[in-house]
Amino acid sequence: MDQAISEMVPLAGSLARVEWRRSARARRVSLRIDPRDGAVVVTLPLRAGRPAGMALLMDHADWVAQRLAALPGAVAFKDGALVPVEGVEHRIRHMPPGTLGGRRGTAWLDEGELRVAGDPAFLERRVGDFLRAEARRRLSVLLAQKVAASGLRPSRVTVKDTRTRWGSCASSRALAFSWRLVMAPHFVQDYVVAHEVAHLQHMNHGPRFWALVDTLTPHTRAAVAWLRDEGPRLMRVGP
Repeated sequence: MDQAISEMVPLAGSLARVEWRRSARARRVSLRIDPRDGAVVVTLPLRAGRPAGMALLMDHADWVAQRLAALPGAVAFKDGALVPVEGVEHRIRHMPPGTLGGRRGTAWLDEGELRVAGDPAFLERRVGDFLRAEARRRLSVLLAQKVAASGLRPSRVTVKDTRTRWGSCASSRALAFSWRLVMAPHFVQDYVVAHEVAHLQHMNHGPRFWALVDTLTPHTRAAVAWLRDEGPRLMRVGP
């Protein structure tokens, strides 16, 4: 299991939060930007020391500083915030008592808003619960379509909060998807589901895998580009 230690490190004239992770699976020292937390993640193999990680970090200090500066601002689940649902911005609106038409303790979409009832202290949790439920509902519809088209059926499907992958397929044939996909346009969701279903037959990214993906979705090129350019923004939304 990976172990992580976090610290603030002077970098290109400012302080950056660096997470040091030691991993038995890592073969070399590596670094990446975690867009969700706005942190720099340095991964060390078991035999590599912190100086090796610091050397890599300093060698790429300008690149890291530029990437951190380019991250979009974090968006909290609070009244008035804008949150995308299938690529369309919706403003979170708390609905005071007496304006709900009988609704209590729920969240729903209406007239370009994500409306949330109940005690405002629970607004953040209710927005998160709503988006996760929407992700399960919408991705389940797409998954049923891909299963029918391919004849490939997963052993289990989960929707969770992942940091580095939009979807995954385990050797047990279990599929997992990030709930944050509910914020992406429908064509992006379609591609990610097709991608993971194709892994049920090909646990690699070879030519036959991509040929199967192409039979399941026409959106590969556009969706990959969208996730590259816009995906980090979704990681900055919510808790």
